[in-house]
Amino acid sequence: MLQLSELKIAIIGLGYVGLPLAVEFGKHVSVVGFDIHQKRIDELKNGQDHTLEVTPEELKQSIHLSYTTDLQQLSDCNFFIVTVPTPIDEYKQPDLSPLVKASESIAKVLKKDDIVVYESTVYPGATEEVCIPVLEKKSGLKFNQDFYAGYSPERINPGDKLHRVTNILKITSGSTPEIAEFIDQVYNLIIEAGTHKATSIKVAEAAKVIENTQRDVNIALINELAIIFNKMGIDTEAVLQAAGTKWNFLPFRPGLVGGHCIGVDPYYLTHKAQAIGYHPEIILAGRRLNDSMGAYVVTQLVKGMIQKRIQVEGAKVLVLGLSFKENCPDIRNTKIIDIVTELNEYHMDVDVYDPWVDVQEAEHEYGITPVQSVNTDTYDAVILAVAHDQFKAMGAGEIRALGKEQHVLYDLKYVLDATESDIRL
Repeated sequence: MLQLSELKIAIIGLGYVGLPLAVEFGKHVSVVGFDIHQKRIDELKNGQDHTLEVTPEELKQSIHLSYTTDLQQLSDCNFFIVTVPTPIDEYKQPDLSPLVKASESIAKVLKKDDIVVYESTVYPGATEEVCIPVLEKKSGLKFNQDFYAGYSPERINPGDKLHRVTNILKITSGSTPEIAEFIDQVYNLIIEAGTHKATSIKVAEAAKVIENTQRDVNIALINELAIIFNKMGIDTEAVLQAAGTKWNFLPFRPGLVGGHCIGVDPYYLTHKAQAIGYHPEIILAGRRLNDSMGAYVVTQLVKGMIQKRIQVEGAKVLVLGLSFKENCPDIRNTKIIDIVTELNEYHMDVDVYDPWVDVQEAEHEYGITPVQSVNTDTYDAVILAVAHDQFKAMGAGEIRALGKEQHVLYDLKYVLDATESDIRL
């Protein structure tokens, strides 16, 4: 069996999850960071991280870490950690192709006694039902005899400088009790917050997928309440502040639910539930409601414009923010796109401004070219869609100045006081 003193780690996928993990392990043991994108490898070799999850100083501190796109450079590694994306397709079904391709790649360099740990979010059973058969078939090795596996779900929160990989408690699991203990010891090399050793790989997979499903359902409830209160002419934020005075009231807020986790993970769980013959009611209802919020926001905006006698068709609208959350360049599965698409349906002229977002990435992913600056007295409507610090610093006066004399300001994120905007969610 592999010993800690022999540990040579390979991290497969150097995105928001893989890079912080590689950097921390690279401070202690030999690590090879592997990514299929040469541009990403070149960037990291030059000491830069465009995701802003790791600083140039932190990259320098990881003295045992190297980067490559060459699979053969992983041949000496014996502990593989897979951190590739697990998105959904256009039909909202799990897309496991990145995970399968990563497994096929690892299988080419897999050796006796090697361990493969998956961190990518999946439905319960996926590691053993999808990934392990690929490893066996492509390597010719037998699972739990020649090689072993584990699952340790990622808990990275993009843009969060307080909750980092080292101070977030880590769930671990392994395919045998001995391997589970070893995997737990490996993660304890870097996880200061400690670990929780799950009783099985499936338990660890299920724990991950319900973390974000729970948040999704809770936000859906608050979104539905916001719709109800808006119809009643009641300020939702005022209601939530009042209710929040009770010690056990959960502080959720309405809004768009995007990103690589909360807006995606529930579909993995519902996919598996349907595969075993159960049709989820609450989870899918929450998903439908949250996915409809972009259209709801635009409907509210249009009503506000009509009330002010502003011509809707041909109106010039500014959307402040494109990333899926504040103070972060991550645009994966951002629901701001739903707002932009809906505004275009009304034949409005839409500008998107986000100082955090890479213009080329926005063009590639969504066909949108964010503007690099905004002018005063220009817009018929302004939607404050993401609570970036830059937008907070502008304040109501500076944001209002971007609009024409007659305009509508929609504060989607409660950045401003209730009296400073025309519409709040």
